[in-house]
Amino acid sequence: MPIPLTGPLSYGMQLPIQSQSALYAEPWEAGATPADLAEIARTADRTGFAYIASCDHVAVPRRLAAGMGTAWYDPVASLAFLAGVTERVLLMSHVAVVGLRHPLVTAKQYATLDHLSGGRLILGVGAGHVREEFDALGADFDGRGALLDETIDALKAALGPEEYPEFAGERFSFAGLGQLPRPAQERVPLWVGGSSPAAVRRAAVRGDGWLPQGDPRDRLPAQIARLHALREEAGNAEPVVVGALTEPLYVGEPGWPVGRRTLSGKPQALAESLRAYAAMGVHQIQVRFRSRGVSELTDQMAAFAAEVAPHLDR
Repeated sequence: MPIPLTGPLSYGMQLPIQSQSALYAEPWEAGATPADLAEIARTADRTGFAYIASCDHVAVPRRLAAGMGTAWYDPVASLAFLAGVTERVLLMSHVAVVGLRHPLVTAKQYATLDHLSGGRLILGVGAGHVREEFDALGADFDGRGALLDETIDALKAALGPEEYPEFAGERFSFAGLGQLPRPAQERVPLWVGGSSPAAVRRAAVRGDGWLPQGDPRDRLPAQIARLHALREEAGNAEPVVVGALTEPLYVGEPGWPVGRRTLSGKPQALAESLRAYAAMGVHQIQVRFRSRGVSELTDQMAAFAAEVAPHLDR
């Protein structure tokens, strides 16, 4: 079930509840339940969303807690739980801070998830940004860029088809160590998150996809052009899935303040606005809906799938 590179824009969403940063969490999420999270995932599965995504932070220091919050569900546990209540929607880490863990540990977790879900994993990875988190886990914060590069290379080996994968790098080396189960997919898609020059280069050279982190519309075309130029320069001829985070959305005319950045209104007008991403060379959009509760959110998801998505032809 790959994300298509031609045809209509695909659309997915980072799940609410599982990460509750003050930057985007709705007030109702603080009191939400696992059943609410499952219902949102089932709605995505039923209505044609390409993927659902979960974030990754092990621990948040007090100095950042006011903005980030401390509610960050573990992505492997969350996606495994949701795999059991869904059938077709892809399961993405957006993003796993894989430098916090040995690549064999990460490979064991995500290979098992892919196996149990029938091959629905997209492994999204990023460098991370919280020094205290790295320090507490004994990981190299200052060298996290190079650490991520080598971890990606190690993960490609460890998530491949071989029961006894082999890798030799500066930080990690393994051979003769068997890991079953293997992923259900012959090749687990690995998407790189981030919009810094280093992150774009990493996505171009090493990634199967790119997950920008909130680049505004006027900045995206230049970023996408650089991504493709760097990929060509690196001699990587494989296609790359380009993503974008949209503005917050509300299908219809809201009867409450949804914020000036929110795109709202009639479905065809929303689709016309979103098609601009396709014109830039974007293949999949990550959407987020304003809502005051689970039922309003699932109604918004269903309305988007039924009334907006059919008009997303690129």
